[in-house]
Amino acid sequence: MSSEHAENTGPEHTDPVAAEPAGTTPDPTPDAGEEQEDARDAVAEGTDAADGTSADRIWDVVVVGAGPAGASAAYAAAVAGRRVLLLEKAELPRYKTCGGGIIGPSRDALPPGFELPLLDRVHAVTFSMDGRFARTRRSRRMLFGLVNRPEFDAQLVEHAQKAGAELRTGVAVTRVEQHGPGVPDRRTVAVVLADGERVLARAVVGADGSAGRIGAHVGVKLGQVDLGLESEIPVPPSVAEDWKGRVLIDWGPMPGSYGWVFPKGDTLTVGVISARGEGAATKRYLEDFVARLGLAGFEPTISSGHLTRCRTDDSPLSRGRVLVCGDAAGLLEPWTREGISYALRSGRLAGEWAVRVAEAHDAVDARRQALNYAFAIKAGLGVEMAVGRRMLAVFERRPGLLHAVITGVRPAWKAFTDITRGSATLGGMVRSNGLARRALELLDRRMDTSAGHGPAGRGVPPRAQDGTERSGDDGSRAKGQDGGVTGSTGSAGTPGDTGTTGNA
Repeated sequence: MSSEHAENTGPEHTDPVAAEPAGTTPDPTPDAGEEQEDARDAVAEGTDAADGTSADRIWDVVVVGAGPAGASAAYAAAVAGRRVLLLEKAELPRYKTCGGGIIGPSRDALPPGFELPLLDRVHAVTFSMDGRFARTRRSRRMLFGLVNRPEFDAQLVEHAQKAGAELRTGVAVTRVEQHGPGVPDRRTVAVVLADGERVLARAVVGADGSAGRIGAHVGVKLGQVDLGLESEIPVPPSVAEDWKGRVLIDWGPMPGSYGWVFPKGDTLTVGVISARGEGAATKRYLEDFVARLGLAGFEPTISSGHLTRCRTDDSPLSRGRVLVCGDAAGLLEPWTREGISYALRSGRLAGEWAVRVAEAHDAVDARRQALNYAFAIKAGLGVEMAVGRRMLAVFERRPGLLHAVITGVRPAWKAFTDITRGSATLGGMVRSNGLARRALELLDRRMDTSAGHGPAGRGVPPRAQDGTERSGDDGSRAKGQDGGVTGSTGSAGTPGDTGTTGNA
């Protein structure tokens, strides 16, 4: 994809300056304060009061990061008719460590007319426990689709550009300034690039990842950190055909860990994830996982790793005229660590509310719009994350129970299919199902999940209700898990395993 690199190509800010009342005479000797006000007004109008040259132009919305969250935010702001600049430090397309599963909520959050570049359509899921007790559930209807992130992300950016957003790639953001000599007025934010250039905006959306500059500026707090390792493994046609239309989910040997195999034509995406602090064990899990699948003899084209980070319940989502979304806000599903749907949904909301922040004429109004954005996130994605934390706690303590339920209880499998297709959410199910709600409330009293910091040992120290750190077991938890499953012990990698169950 081509990108535009020309400096200062953004539209000039055109807010009118109030004219002097008729019949008044300007003071021929303005004081220093008036001179400073004149200078700020001149910069806002696109001229430098000192020498009359053109100053940095002001965008309505600047979005930092061109992943799914950033592209969605840029599209939402641009389609509203605003002047939008999308900044990306890499050249597009670029690889991201990600399974590439597109579930129903992701599909529903895509721009109108977006055609998914699907490489496979999943109709069956094999579940196993560290290679044992494999059972396959099948569905007549597609459960979800699989994409390669470089093509998917690039297509999202193209839609944002078609809506009117301008893209600049190869630019790194070093910091954001909302006050100081480099900021012309209180309605403006300065995004400072690595080469010293200042990009000015009325609102900024941070979508630059969980370790990005914008999340640090806002003060995002993290309550769960996990390590994901992944390989892209080309396979011959015979192997690819065995996996076509079917994915594998393997509950792993460490508490809260799991592995996956996602087929994408002639390539299998194979990965594992576990709590940070278990790096060596996570690497061994991936190696053992690949070996028992019979894939060790194939050379990966890409091997990569990535930290996923979940926000705490009280983590901020904005600061002044700066909003964060997607990974930059720590928004992802805590149990599965699925992040694409969270990125797309939060990005769209961030773009819509950034338009309102950009239109705010004072700090009070800007704050009001930012709080409305936070409320929208917490009322939807926040509720889903809270339930996801509880599910992770159940999974860490009783993986065998969860495996037995999802593979052997028809309503549980139907719930799984409804969530993946987008006809229901985990949070919605808990709200509408009294039995599920009471069960999770009981778990809250027994496990450290209600404070919004995630189950103990998820890459951060567990915390007491008063905020003080408690001694935890991060990195040193026992590897034994509750088996508790009877039945077939077919190989997780074979499509004809004897644990196959009927259609749903």
